[in-house]
Amino acid sequence: MERTFERTVSEKMEGTRLDVYLVASGIGTSRSRVLKMIKEGEVLVNGQKSKPGYKVRANDHIYAKFNVQEKLPVIAEDFPIPIVYEDDDIIVINKPKGMVVHPAKGNVTGTLVNALVAKYGELPKIDDKTRPGIVHRIDKDTTGLMVVAKSERALRSLGRQMEEKSAKRVYWAVVWGKIVGPEGTIEAPIGRHTVDRKRMAVTFFHSRNAITHYRVLENFGNLATLLELSLGTGRTHQIRVHMEYIEHPIVGDEVYSGREVRKIFRIVPSELSVYVGEMLEIMDRQALHAKKLSFYHPGKGIMVEFEVPIPEDFNKLLEYLRNLKLHIENIGIDH
Repeated sequence: MERTFERTVSEKMEGTRLDVYLVASGIGTSRSRVLKMIKEGEVLVNGQKSKPGYKVRANDHIYAKFNVQEKLPVIAEDFPIPIVYEDDDIIVINKPKGMVVHPAKGNVTGTLVNALVAKYGELPKIDDKTRPGIVHRIDKDTTGLMVVAKSERALRSLGRQMEEKSAKRVYWAVVWGKIVGPEGTIEAPIGRHTVDRKRMAVTFFHSRNAITHYRVLENFGNLATLLELSLGTGRTHQIRVHMEYIEHPIVGDEVYSGREVRKIFRIVPSELSVYVGEMLEIMDRQALHAKKLSFYHPGKGIMVEFEVPIPEDFNKLLEYLRNLKLHIENIGIDH
């Protein structure tokens, strides 16, 4: 739901920081959300983008146009949560494929939050009742590690660590084609796709800087590459968008060219078509897994690290590629 906010600054409010002014003037959202809105250019002062610390002046015209998520009921649902570790402050979860993290339009039930509410009742939240304890997300069909806050101090600490990128997340992905060289960095801004608003894209239009680091773990000739990836920033769908951008989309990714045969065969030699088909049968989702997670524990005062193995379908894909590499000669796969 789209909302607009418009005010003319009074003499009484002159000298107030822009972010503080917006909250005090009834914009109806949290200061953290306001900060994000200002940084993303959703707030205009006299028709121009500004900064959170700008001191407003009498008669300044403040205008904001932003989306507000409809408040959905959170229904408690008792189903298993794959917990890796838990204490008074945190819950570390190995999220399975197909599980949405929190309720949204089209996914009101069956989410991780529905199960968390059933198991724990109350968890700390900032301004969105549909996301109790949630400090970061993993896409529905991406598997692996994520941490949930059980205490207020954990919510504050983990939220800050995610924003500052002092919390580290390491992913494994299988991408189409052969990536040459041992490692690399992708730096390209990401924003909402200008045509398909459900997708993200590399664009210079209303975008934010995005950095992804990768390291080649294993090559399967011209067919595919196993990568280890880490995030320098945390944009929506970042790894998936960046891999599509460098023309090595993630195997099985329905949204970002990983199942689009026409685009796959721009990267993979057409004589390997039978193997492409078999790989897509093995992976009915994107081959992306959050394998490692490390952060400063808000209660223990130490760095902690967690790691989980790759899931069954991802492992089956790697076994297939390794067997192919070992046993088939002269098909365009290097040995």
